[in-house]
Amino acid sequence: NVDRLNRGFRSGQLLSAAAFSLGHGGNDAQKTMGIIFAVLLTAGKVQAGEGIPIWVVLAAHTAIGLGTLTGGWRIVKTMGSKITRLQPVGGFAAEAAAAVTLFFTSANGIPVSTTHTINGAIVGAGTARRMSAVRWAVAGQVVWAWVLTIPVAFVIAWATSLLVRALA
Repeated sequence: NVDRLNRGFRSGQLLSAAAFSLGHGGNDAQKTMGIIFAVLLTAGKVQAGEGIPIWVVLAAHTAIGLGTLTGGWRIVKTMGSKITRLQPVGGFAAEAAAAVTLFFTSANGIPVSTTHTINGAIVGAGTARRMSAVRWAVAGQVVWAWVLTIPVAFVIAWATSLLVRALA
């Protein structure tokens, strides 16, 4: 019975979503903590070999949580409904696959984008039904946003650096 199967996978999605959230925090919070620790180290506020201060850990986790709470809904909406319509089984598969990917990359010190990871998993789950189930124009827009992020950030950082040097 499809309804019974969907109910089971809806319950399973609570676990897969929790695992994905844990993977998100383990991946993205680690990068945030590393940057803050590098700044503290450079400023002489901590010494090499010391652990990361607990306030840095808590601040990184809080920032990730608040960012997801306040700004994450737009991403969740795009990922969850605009790229493809997922049934509970597809949602479970996408979240579980993304969680496993994040656990693996975090355990091996590989920095990856959580958004890239879940997007790839959602597209994979959508194409498992059929290729036409994926709205490729929306997926393409997401990819273009990623491609443009690096050069745009480069230009903004370059311009900001010139401005700061000119004012100093």
